[in-house]
Order: sequence, then structure tokens, then C-alpha cells
Amino acid sequence: MSVATQILGIVASLVLVAGIIEMLRRRQFTEKYAVMWLVVAVIVLVLAIWPHSLVDLANLIGIAIPTNLLFFVAIVFTVGVSVHQSWELSRLESETRKLAEDLAILRLEIEEKLKDKADN
Repeated sequence: MSVATQILGIVASLVLVAGIIEMLRRRQFTEKYAVMWLVVAVIVLVLAIWPHSLVDLANLIGIAIPTNLLFFVAIVFTVGVSVHQSWELSRLESETRKLAEDLAILRLEIEEKLKDKADN
């Protein structure tokens, strides 16, 4: 890995950390997701500082080209994040539907009470 690539990796990971911290500060990001992205930033930083660690890990696993390991891990991570986000979205849709149903019932009860009060 060239020095320029190492510097780019280090800068990218530091920018990612700064961005995550700023989004946390502005309450645009929850701690639950921030931890995951901070771990990603640390991994990128470690790989940028010690690029041979990726080669060693690829050799240990039996992958001939270290870049293939990097792409595989990135794809698995992306699929995992996608599945998790789909699960969260489904859960929130169910919760929203239940809240809308509860609100409709409460509105109906209020309207009935107001109607009964007006009739008396």
C-alpha cells in the first residue's frame, strides 16, 4: 500500500469519527448506530496504519488476494446493515399502525362523549 493510500485511509477514518461525533452532538444519530460506525472507523484506521495486517489475515483465512477479503467483509457488513434497517423499518411501521389505530379509537370515544354531552 502506498503512503498516499495510507494517508487517505487515515484521513477517511478520522473524518468518519468526526462526522459521527458531530451527528451525535446534534442528536441526528443514536448511540446504538454510532457504536457500529465507530467500530468501522477504527477498523479502517487500523488497516490504514498497518496495511500488512489485511494481508496476514487474508493469508490466515486462505484468501489469495487481500482485496477480496476486504470486499467480502464490506459486502457482508452492507447486507447486515440492510437487514437490520429493514427489521427496524418493519417494527416502526407496525408501531405507527398501532398508534394510528389507538388514536382513531380515542377520537371516536371523544366524539361520542361530546355528542352525548350535547344531547343532554
